[in-house]
This record gives sequence, structure tokens and C-alpha cells, in this order.
Amino acid sequence: GLLRLPRRSLLAALFFFSLSSSLLYFVYVAPGIDYPLDLNHSETFLQTTTFLPEDFTYFANHTCPERLPSMKGPIDINMSEIGMDYIHELFSKDPTIKLGGHWKPSDCMPRWKVAILIPFRNRHEHLPVLFRHLIPMLQRQRLQFAFYVVEQVGTQPFNRAMLFNVGFQEAMKDLDWDCLIFHDVDHIPESDRNYYGCGQMPRHFATKLDKYMYLLPYTEFFGGVSGLTVEQFRKINGFPNAFWGWGGEDDDLWNRVQNAGYSVSRPEGDTGKYKSIPHHHRGEVQFLGRYALLRKSKERQGLDGLNNLNYFANITYDALYKNITVNLTPELAQVNEY
Repeated sequence: GLLRLPRRSLLAALFFFSLSSSLLYFVYVAPGIDYPLDLNHSETFLQTTTFLPEDFTYFANHTCPERLPSMKGPIDINMSEIGMDYIHELFSKDPTIKLGGHWKPSDCMPRWKVAILIPFRNRHEHLPVLFRHLIPMLQRQRLQFAFYVVEQVGTQPFNRAMLFNVGFQEAMKDLDWDCLIFHDVDHIPESDRNYYGCGQMPRHFATKLDKYMYLLPYTEFFGGVSGLTVEQFRKINGFPNAFWGWGGEDDDLWNRVQNAGYSVSRPEGDTGKYKSIPHHHRGEVQFLGRYALLRKSKERQGLDGLNNLNYFANITYDALYKNITVNLTPELAQVNEY
């Protein structure tokens, strides 16, 4: 996050913030964005030309389109705390949601089979808020999906990246998923036009976060919510396992993606807006060794990731997600010298 920036960069950012918004637009628009840089680019034009009409007819043997009439744009966000029992009650009325939160559309063939991986520790109040928003959104997007909550126990610092690797291995035992969404539990999408399918390039979904004043903190920012196809994820050897504590693993993912010859695509306009559920990194330590590791990204990529991962998982099922509990330690992902 912003805490990573040295003081000078922070001052520079504040200076830029005081300049006109059009300059900001140029400063913060990142490479890999998938529309031409056009400041007069109007949302209404986009809506009328690219989203299908209300009376669109679905066919059960046709692939679901990507820009559906059900995707209206802004989501009505409700951050009030609720219990998981409330969410169970809410979604138990929908018989099409199967155990573990598996769902697929019945009126067309899903374009993507999406495993949503959520790294987790002690954030029980956030999970129901996320489900309340994500499940209806993904149904409107007519994607096939299921949720995997990967929970870290034990005394080691939080290892978000290694949890994602574990979640990937476990999810692939269930189904032949082809798209992976790596989703922080405290990120709530503000637009249902932020399509959670994958693409030719790895995708960064959470480009405009309320806590960063809806600006991209830096060009290589890849945190919060990202997506890769299974093929892309395997090609980059997954996430690194060596990032114990808070920060840096998403920057390493960015490096891995670039090293593999990919670029990162991002949603256009305000589609990538997210609200973050307020919290502090409760008891989570910052990972101070991240800069040393990031300098060696390229050398480490083939040695640390999916190919040196070991773990012992305890699996339980909730009506809406599969819970994968692991006690992670550095011994489980040793790296040969490089």
C-alpha cells in the first residue's frame, strides 16, 4: 500500500494531487489498460454501445456474453456488519447455489469457470459482507464459480501468497477451473461491470480503492483483487512462498507476470472502484525483507512458488465456501540456493 512509498514519493504524490485532474489522469493511468487514452471517453457512450439490451435472448447451448443487460454498473454497497448465519439464511432461498458456494448459470454456458480464492485469518466479520455483494454480482455476470477460503492458523506471520498457492492446489482437485480470482476479504467491488472472468493477459481488478483516494498508488500496483487463467498461473510458478508478513507479494506477482512475457490489463474508467472494509493490520507484522526478495524476483521465480510448496490441509465445507485450514511454516517451502 501507500506505506511502502518513501517520504519523497509521498510528497510528490501530494503535489500531483493538487494539480488538475486531467494531469492526474495521465500520471495514474497505467500501461496495460485496455482502452485508448481518450479524455473525452464517455461512460454513456460505452453503456449504449457495449452492453446488451434488456430483451436479449439467452440460449442454453450458447456461451454467456461478457457484457450482459443484468450488469447495470454501480452496486448498492452495504457495509453494515452481519453474521454468517444471516448470509446463510439469505442465500438458502436460492436452490441453485450448491455446497461450497458452487453456482453456474442455467440459461447459457458459462464463459469462465472461476475459483475465487480468499486468504484469511481472524477476519470473521468481513466474510459475510463480501459474500453479500459478490454472490449476486457473479450471478448477474453469469460466471460459474465457487469460493475457497484459505485460512492460516499457527504462530507464523500471515503469508497471503502461500495461502493463494495452497488454495489453487486444493481448488483444482474439485473441478477443472480455468480462471482464478485472488481476492482480499476486505475489498468490495463498486460496479458489477467489473467482469470477474479472465483474459489473454493477467488482470488487476482493484484499480481504484477508496482508501487510496480512488487512485492507483503506483503503476506496478497489483494488490487487492487480481485474476489469472490457470495456464498463466502455472506458467509463472504461482505466487512466491517466501513473503512472511504484510506487503511485497503482490509486487513480486507483478514481476513474475512481466518476466513471463505478459502485461497486466485493467478495467476501464470507474469500473475498477472498490470500497475497503475499514480495519488495521491487526497483529500482522510488515515484512521488512521484501525489498531484498523483490530485487531477486527473476532468479527466485523458478525456485519458489507452486513447485516447492508442501502443506497439510484440513478441509471443511460451509454452504457457501470450502474452508481450507493450514498451519504454514517456512520449512514447508524451502528454496534451493540461487
